[in-house]
Amino acid sequence: KNPPQETENILHGPPDPQKNEDWIKPLIYQSQGAKEFAYCPYSKFRVGAALLAHDGTVFTGCNVENASYNLGLCAERTTIAKAVSEGYRRFKTIAIASDLEDQFISPCGGCRQFMREFGDQWSVYLSKPDGSYVEMTVGELLPVSFGPEDLKKKTISVPILPHVVE
Repeated sequence: KNPPQETENILHGPPDPQKNEDWIKPLIYQSQGAKEFAYCPYSKFRVGAALLAHDGTVFTGCNVENASYNLGLCAERTTIAKAVSEGYRRFKTIAIASDLEDQFISPCGGCRQFMREFGDQWSVYLSKPDGSYVEMTVGELLPVSFGPEDLKKKTISVPILPHVVE
């Protein structure tokens, strides 16, 4: 299998809200293709993601597990890290795919926070293998969240206490 094209541009001008299907379905299809490359020998749970940057560039990624379980990477974080490593910081949407038949795939808490780093108003498409999907925003997936702007807010002054050694 050939890997999906990361830099394929699927937007031809600004998307028309009336024609969402024109670009959402191909994005979901790319997330399903990315799922095929998942490295998941332990969980056997394949996940793929396709991330749409504001300029129309698409990045894809899959989950990558590790024998030291907590070092594995989810598809969403892999995909966002690929985009960030190429200079992208603004995203329009991400589509997520798995093999779950009876429910839409949903990102884990860590991925929700990772997405939140880049804003809370961009779209997340949770899909099923048949191509059906539900659209949510990052803010809906992670309400009352903590983001980069919170680090810039005024805080109280905390005195530095001398180090006490007993």
